[in-house]
Amino acid sequence: MSVLFRRFPNYGKFTTQLLFKDVEKQLIFKHVSTNTAGNVKSPRGFIKLSLVGLSVGALVGTGFSIHKNNKTTTHIINEETTIPPLKEIPKIPPTRKMVYPGSPQGLKLTLYQYQTCPFCCKVRAYLDYYGISYDVVEVDAVLRQSIKWSPYKKVPILVAEIEEGYQPMNDSSMIISALQSYLQDKGGSITEIVKCYPSISYEEDGSKKVDIMNKYFIMYNGINPNRTKEEMEEERKWRKWVDGVLVHTLSPNVYRTPEQAFQAFNWFSDTGEWDKHFPAWERYMMVYVGAVAMWLISKRLKAKYNLKEDVRLSLYDECNKFAKAIHLKGTSFMGGNEPNLADLSVYGVLSSIEGCDAFRDLLEYSKIKNWYLLMKDTVQNHRGMSFG
Repeated sequence: MSVLFRRFPNYGKFTTQLLFKDVEKQLIFKHVSTNTAGNVKSPRGFIKLSLVGLSVGALVGTGFSIHKNNKTTTHIINEETTIPPLKEIPKIPPTRKMVYPGSPQGLKLTLYQYQTCPFCCKVRAYLDYYGISYDVVEVDAVLRQSIKWSPYKKVPILVAEIEEGYQPMNDSSMIISALQSYLQDKGGSITEIVKCYPSISYEEDGSKKVDIMNKYFIMYNGINPNRTKEEMEEERKWRKWVDGVLVHTLSPNVYRTPEQAFQAFNWFSDTGEWDKHFPAWERYMMVYVGAVAMWLISKRLKAKYNLKEDVRLSLYDECNKFAKAIHLKGTSFMGGNEPNLADLSVYGVLSSIEGCDAFRDLLEYSKIKNWYLLMKDTVQNHRGMSFG
């Protein structure tokens, strides 16, 4: 893990702790353990082994690594990667340009997205709030031709132009954390910051999965964050909740019936201006194939995430949980008087369904409305520019 210390010498012990904490949780949740002979141990024995490993790692300050000489475990693959810069990528005319006066100099960004993807909306909420200019390339959700250059086949993908070419960033939470780290360390290199978010590969249910380490952490590089440890932990907790809980209540609600699925995709087409960016046959395929596919998938998601029989209630419950936490703080936002990354994440995800029946019901029957409308005004007026 030496890459984590090339540019950021002050991250040493801190980054070590983050990596061990994240990986220890993943290993315990997946019941993965091994001894030097490759025999599976009990979960209790493995937890003891994990704690010993954590202590040793923190002492030597070398960061997390899975030793190549170890026998492979049941699920962990000995692969650690960072996103490399690219010398060139295909020149695709942007769908539109979002230009904000006062945007950080030297930061030219292109966002590859679906207009109504919750994770893409989350990244846009962050960029708009801080008034960071960016180009948009709308991706065909079915054929995905505009991201064929990328080994990462999901959106969002954010690409920053650098001296050596282009630095891609994948995963909405990693993108936001990396950009926030860049804004904190104004003299830093976006490429070096990206190296602080390596990916670890593992197997789950017979298929290879990849998770990005540290993606909820901001790299301050010795700069005083002007926030308490408890405030930062609370922000990370709610950001994880957005990705792990809230977002999974959306699809079963948006695509609850075939009629609602078609209504949603027609709204996606209108708000994404698909008629301007895609041929008619491609747009019709995206609407009709997409609506049918998502209606079927939403049924499986309802069961997978154990939502209530009336899935609206699950959506209301989760949003009420967030609204109640803000109410107990006695502030306008989770971040206090100004939104933090948790606020921006929740707002971004919910904004993705703004034209759907589920969203109108959410504002009427839950307690999220006042916070949401305040967030919308704050983001659209780029209030983060004044103190970002």
